[in-house]
Amino acid sequence: MVLVQPGHWTVGGLINNAWSVAGSGGRPAVNQMTFQYFLNYNLKKGWYVSLAPIITANWKASSGNVWTVPVGGGLGRVFRLGMQPVNASLAFFGNAARPSGGSTWSMPIQMAFLFPK
Repeated sequence: MVLVQPGHWTVGGLINNAWSVAGSGGRPAVNQMTFQYFLNYNLKKGWYVSLAPIITANWKASSGNVWTVPVGGGLGRVFRLGMQPVNASLAFFGNAARPSGGSTWSMPIQMAFLFPK
């Protein structure tokens, strides 16, 4: 993970790859990557605009079915429910690349309870 926060911006990325290394020989092998870059601009009163798609690659898939590449972004806000800090966001992504039969779009709706020290 890489992260920088110059001024009102939060910029970074997170990459992960999972491989199967043990287990039943009857299960298919796994070799999958996820990459999330994030670009947030923080506005007033806890609001922010965000680009944070999760790009995936299934390295074991047939040609043309390896990548899922969403394009889009969303809006969020950090606020309090009573005394509890909360981060809520809504985003919309169209999949520029996707496996056969994969979804053409996604709309993540998230709510995270925050526990700062």
